[in-house]
Amino acid sequence: MSFWTLFEVASMPILQVLIISVLGAFMATDHCKLLSADTRRSLNKLVFVVFTPSLMFASLAKTVTLQDIISWWFMPVNIGITFLVGGIVGWIVVKILRPKPHLEGLIIATCSSGNLGNLLLIVVPAVCNEDGSPFGNRNVCSSVGLSYASFSMALGGFYVWTITYQMVKTSAVKFKALEAAEDLASKEPNKNLDATAESHLLKGKGHQEQVAITAATKSVADPEKQLQNVSQETGPNEKGQASFWIKVVRFLHQILEELMAPPTLGAILGFIFGATTWLRNLIIGEGAPLRVIQDSIKLLGDGTIPCITLILGANLIQGLRSSAIKPLIIVGVVCVRYVILPAVGIWIVKAAGNLGFLPPDPLFHYVLMIQFTVPPAMNIGTMTQLFDVGQEECSVLFLWTYLAAGLALTTWSTVFMWILT
Repeated sequence: MSFWTLFEVASMPILQVLIISVLGAFMATDHCKLLSADTRRSLNKLVFVVFTPSLMFASLAKTVTLQDIISWWFMPVNIGITFLVGGIVGWIVVKILRPKPHLEGLIIATCSSGNLGNLLLIVVPAVCNEDGSPFGNRNVCSSVGLSYASFSMALGGFYVWTITYQMVKTSAVKFKALEAAEDLASKEPNKNLDATAESHLLKGKGHQEQVAITAATKSVADPEKQLQNVSQETGPNEKGQASFWIKVVRFLHQILEELMAPPTLGAILGFIFGATTWLRNLIIGEGAPLRVIQDSIKLLGDGTIPCITLILGANLIQGLRSSAIKPLIIVGVVCVRYVILPAVGIWIVKAAGNLGFLPPDPLFHYVLMIQFTVPPAMNIGTMTQLFDVGQEECSVLFLWTYLAAGLALTTWSTVFMWILT
């Protein structure tokens, strides 16, 4: 394939995202008023509870079998590496550029969490269908490539709705705590007539810290009270053991909460139905007695990507009206996603191939490399809307990363195929 043919193939999914985003932005303007803030919030809840779990289940149950899970074992490891490397470099970006505290999780999330679903579902089959594709017969390539992309989407969704979800949630806790501290500081000034300016500041700071701690721990039981009760009756050794078990219980509770998120449940059920032959035969295939269930779930899942993209564009209106984020942060995120991660991806995939960890199919290698090159996951926008934190900043980051993705995906795709052929 020529460079310009590849450029057209790689640019199509990005252009689709941008066109639908423009429509969403228009629907959110004062002239149209179809996607107000309340409407977007309600729509996001539908995406989180109904559409995304349906998409996860339908894609996994239909395209991924137990044999596929075994032979493609390196893909979840590869995605984990993208999250790890992106998260570390994103953390370095945060420490260097020092954004507002409630944006730290968002920036690390956009650096680490890639769009491993809908872009691959469009790009990989499109590359297979082009004349001169280096991946063999176009029909076989498209079918296998769709399975790779579906598996990637499900795994990516699992990572996003656990790791990334926790990052954005932590940012939301910080944001709400700071808001509560500012409100309390403005409503309760120091009325001591003898107080100096220094005492006013000290008291205000103390109130803010107290409120921040209260807000950050409001949604969970207070383990310190339990620890105090234990320490009154036990010695130092028992106190240390009690503290350890409290941390273990808190950690397990957090893991359970993340696994109970609807998109994660949808992915888990999809894996179970796809890997279990008799369950798969119940809903998958022309002769399946309950195939109407799979068709209905797929119909719901098809609404995920359009809704997320429309909300992304609607949120962009707010971002364009304000200088929501520093330009250097935008440059940092773009460099992480399209310079550092792809270079790491080439090294990781080549090393894994040389060690015999990968199947010989070059298309599988190509998909693993592309996973390091995609723009940020659009579900990050859904999370910022759910937690009501950083919507403007997220929209601005998405605007520039998706604009840069057209050229970046095309360039790196050319490099990847040249390496594999």
